[in-house]
Amino acid sequence: MIRINQLKLPVEHSSEALWAKAAKALKVQVKDIRSILIIKQSVDARKKEEIHFTYSIDVEVEKEESVLHKAKSGDIGLSEKKEYVFLTSGTKRMAHRPVIIGTGPAGLFCGLMLARNGYQPLLLERGECVEKRKEAVDLFWKGGTLRPDCNVQFGEGGAGTFSDGKLNTLVKDPLMRNRKVLELFVEFGADPSILYVNKPHIGTDVLSGIVKGMRKEIIRLGGEVRFNSPVTDFIMNDHRLQGVVVNKKEQIPAEVLVLAIGHSARDTFEILNKKGIPMEAKAFAVGLRIQHPQENINRSQYGTGNHPILGPADYKLTHQCANGRGIYTFCMCPGGYVVNASSEEKKLAVNGMSYHKRDGVNANSALIVTVTPEDFGSTAPLAGIAYQRRLEEAAFSYGSGKIPVQLYGDFKKSQTSKTFGSVAPAFKGLYEFVNIRDFLPEYLSESVIEGVEAFERRIHGFSMADAILAGVESRTSSPVRIPRNETFECGIKGIYPCGEGAGYAGGITSAAMDGLKVAEAIAAKFERFSI
Repeated sequence: MIRINQLKLPVEHSSEALWAKAAKALKVQVKDIRSILIIKQSVDARKKEEIHFTYSIDVEVEKEESVLHKAKSGDIGLSEKKEYVFLTSGTKRMAHRPVIIGTGPAGLFCGLMLARNGYQPLLLERGECVEKRKEAVDLFWKGGTLRPDCNVQFGEGGAGTFSDGKLNTLVKDPLMRNRKVLELFVEFGADPSILYVNKPHIGTDVLSGIVKGMRKEIIRLGGEVRFNSPVTDFIMNDHRLQGVVVNKKEQIPAEVLVLAIGHSARDTFEILNKKGIPMEAKAFAVGLRIQHPQENINRSQYGTGNHPILGPADYKLTHQCANGRGIYTFCMCPGGYVVNASSEEKKLAVNGMSYHKRDGVNANSALIVTVTPEDFGSTAPLAGIAYQRRLEEAAFSYGSGKIPVQLYGDFKKSQTSKTFGSVAPAFKGLYEFVNIRDFLPEYLSESVIEGVEAFERRIHGFSMADAILAGVESRTSSPVRIPRNETFECGIKGIYPCGEGAGYAGGITSAAMDGLKVAEAIAAKFERFSI
């Protein structure tokens, strides 16, 4: 196969045009091309009057060497075929099947790879299956009671299930784990375009079906998935895992345990801390969600309010504040909603979510500011969690249990908004007008204002007075890291910290990739398990 990079075509082009362009680049006839595989497709919108797609493609032709010699271009060369390889080279026997805590992307992908290679894992999930979880979340958003073990953060699929389902990552991928993750998503129902578009996404409505399919595959291969099964204790002896306790009564023996607990498993972090498992507080970011009309974002990015092919536009913005803190947009959701993402009683957190079509009227993203252990008031391992809780308790209190909301113009003036303006609210969950600055630390408020004004220079209308702010966005990443060694184990033999909660990922894709890494580490040490 021959790889062609930087192949540019108008947005409105046919598949025949792609073949013709490839033939021209290789100086061959279209009939000489056997096949074309799209490797990457990205949008170049720097010139609004000349928006185009840029492709990387692999082309199959006869007499490759002759064609390459004739083409003579720095953007053309032989394609290096790489595939993900999962090796099962371990020789140590397991007396019990491996246990995985959590069914977010880290736990699910780790469990799926172990199941497909004969390890018959047991997955323990504190929440419900995705079908019942969706019912509980919908009821909560309509004003029902929060279920601490089954909500936007907890339940099958993890926190990413109620999000935009973005699959882009900055993690380097020499071993093709990223590609494998995307291929598995496609296998279980995602659109094949996620394999090559620059910023792939699935959408919460599609993602829930994919999660269910993965669970069924794990079970079909001899694994087991238990819901409503929180791990309430860890059994250890001489710095070695012996088993876990579920629901404070059932003891499950295990010498291999994957901690894929997610970034909101605060009670589990507390148990691990009491058990003396090494942990450390880490920097993360907190802030607010901001909503603008999606049409405004489209016009700024594409020059038109509604592009029929490109769909809703996104953005990614960063700024270094005068106070030394960084502020950036995070988890941007085109055509999405701001959702109540709380998981603890009398504490409130928000997140963003989009459906697959991204056809909501508003764009939203988090405006988050970096915070470090110096801001937490303590150097204790769980100090970041305490910091999050203080913000969430204040948000809950000031909003009377509802999402605190304020227009950006009123936020700058530090006054409570009375009514919405030109931006129609797009929320999942009840909300209430408050002066968010009354409970947000001033350094965060100052940073948000400076950041929004700076982002106005990038996207016209970003600082519009009617833009809707909501808070508090506190679950951007884990405030804790559980150190692991070269075999991926922590200070206790047999415990494998994994994914975002352990501090080794920052999103669906990177968490899933870390799940593959941990599965590989287990397979490199242990034989396949047979009940």
